[in-house]
Amino acid sequence: MAEKTETPDVQPSDSMVGKKTKKRRASKRTAKAKKASPATQQAQPWTFPKVTLERAIELAQAIEEKNAGNPIRAEHLAPMIGFRKATDWRFTDVLRAANQYGIAEGTGPTATVSLTEIGADIVAPSSPSQRQAALLKAFSNVELFRKVNEFYAGKPIPEDEYFGNTLARDFGVPRERLDTFISVFQSNLEYLKAFTSDSTGRPIASTIAKHSPATHGENLPTPTIPESEGVREFLDTCFILMPFGDWFDRYFKEIYVPATKDAGFEPLRADGLFNVGAVMEQVWTQIRKAKVLLADLTGKNPNVFYELGLAHAVRKPVVFVAGDIEDVPFDVRHLRVVVYDIREPGWADKLRRDITTYLKNTRTEPEKSIPQPYREFPLDETGEQSTEPGALVRKGRK
Repeated sequence: MAEKTETPDVQPSDSMVGKKTKKRRASKRTAKAKKASPATQQAQPWTFPKVTLERAIELAQAIEEKNAGNPIRAEHLAPMIGFRKATDWRFTDVLRAANQYGIAEGTGPTATVSLTEIGADIVAPSSPSQRQAALLKAFSNVELFRKVNEFYAGKPIPEDEYFGNTLARDFGVPRERLDTFISVFQSNLEYLKAFTSDSTGRPIASTIAKHSPATHGENLPTPTIPESEGVREFLDTCFILMPFGDWFDRYFKEIYVPATKDAGFEPLRADGLFNVGAVMEQVWTQIRKAKVLLADLTGKNPNVFYELGLAHAVRKPVVFVAGDIEDVPFDVRHLRVVVYDIREPGWADKLRRDITTYLKNTRTEPEKSIPQPYREFPLDETGEQSTEPGALVRKGRK
């Protein structure tokens, strides 16, 4: 009978223990990573729209103007606002935003989208005050926008870094979404004209509303209209290019603003922009978004001429105003030009009437306020002018 051989106990070496410990730690880290991964955990929902109120209103306008305000399938609505398919994530963002603002109902690529009462009051109001109240209700429907506005009401809005810290700390906005929130929030205040400026030009938020948002079917209390220049009355903007100071400021307030509103446009000048960031970037944005522009060429101000060139480059119709025909370049004198003479009796009233008439004509025949070469220069699908060689030639051969 063979002797039983006892196997001596083998103690694990320090290296073996170290490897096992590292393995266990690595496994725990992997498990934690999987648990926190977006693929295994539902993403945190957005508590505010990713796009501006102005962009969401374009969807409501399309329903009103192209479908007589009746409910419409998302697949038919998408092409009306520049998207090929309702499954395009950009269209989904706009549609979701319209729901969050409370101006439309129905989300998703297969939804039937309809205007709410607020949406109808914005795109087809019975009076300017009805539209103003509806715009403020739409803004206040987003609880986070309303709370941030109330927090800063009457106080200058700080630089983005400090503004972002407050949003993250006091309002729970995720840091990776701060840039989007700040951009959309400030764009909405600018669009609504719901801000003033302090002595240094810093924007100060106006008090928009102090009520709890209700569901779309409930009647919301009429929000407070800011006391600066009042909330915008018209959806289409007329961006006004002109010098600042002296008599020009009086002309703007007493002649250009009422003349523009009489024509059905919302007047906006560069000094009325939400002054955070590069001014020229904001001017460029407003030029591109404006339905029509009004340019006072009196004195041949170089800034006005530079901005005029940008407007023509993106095929925007421009009505010219000048105190002397010699201030108008010869190459564009054949376009719509209003010349005034302050020595004539009643010149201010006449100028106001002429501007209104020319702006109304430009709405119906915009091409007559665009120089001929730019009329023929095609735009691509994004609204940018094509710089591809031969684009002009090919269009002429069609």
